[in-house]
Amino acid sequence: MAIPDVDIHPVATGRAADIVKQHEDAKADIVLYSGWFCPFVQRSWITLEEKKIPYRYQEINPYKKEASFLKLNPRGLVPTLGVPTPDGQQPLIESGIICDYLDETFPDVPLYPKDPFQKAKLRISIDYVTSRIIPAFHRFLQHTKEKPYTIDEARSEFLNTLLTFIKDADPEGPFFASKQFTMPDVILAPWAVRLWIFDHFKEGGLGIPEPGKGGENEQLWERWRVWAKAVEERKSVQATMSDKEHYLPLWQRYADDKAMSELAKATRAGRGVP
Repeated sequence: MAIPDVDIHPVATGRAADIVKQHEDAKADIVLYSGWFCPFVQRSWITLEEKKIPYRYQEINPYKKEASFLKLNPRGLVPTLGVPTPDGQQPLIESGIICDYLDETFPDVPLYPKDPFQKAKLRISIDYVTSRIIPAFHRFLQHTKEKPYTIDEARSEFLNTLLTFIKDADPEGPFFASKQFTMPDVILAPWAVRLWIFDHFKEGGLGIPEPGKGGENEQLWERWRVWAKAVEERKSVQATMSDKEHYLPLWQRYADDKAMSELAKATRAGRGVP
């Protein structure tokens, strides 16, 4: 995520602040260069916590980035993972790549099944999150009256992506691939726990049907409710979330379609995740 174009709280709060305290002075080879507010960062953070990997947490001031960080990653993006190599610390960027690297490098508590076919199937759903769900999330969030589509159309498009995602999930759950928390859960969780922003900012709210009122899709919506509840209650997810009030200024800019992040600009241009 690029520099936010609105003043934000400088540090993590709530339960995330407790995790930061445990890791900001840690003696560890792996370093998570982070922005507490960023859902892409949260993917990497959840992975570190799930797999109990030793790491040091370093918050990056989005307005005044340290020279040492910019030397490591001239693009200045978070998340960046500082990785030890024979040539010294090297950067990894892109949250999905970081998550896969951590899962392969630290094989205890795997986030993918061993079977290659089953792993490939999960990767299809992961790609769907990035290529379909997140763009639809932002088209809905960034809707204004000037858009060539209505808010109801944006809402319907987004809700349909959630149904498509959960249609491929294990029918019992509670997580996407049955009882085990796996990478598709990691990849979508940061957006699933932010769905409240639609009720806060958008006329008509999120629009997921109440239990028993999902019509022909009630079974799928019930499966979604089971999945969402399990993910929201997952310790690693809760532990990497800050207090809601501190997310509001950032998401207000998106809801007003005034955000200038690369993702916001790509959404306005009708493109996917940059």
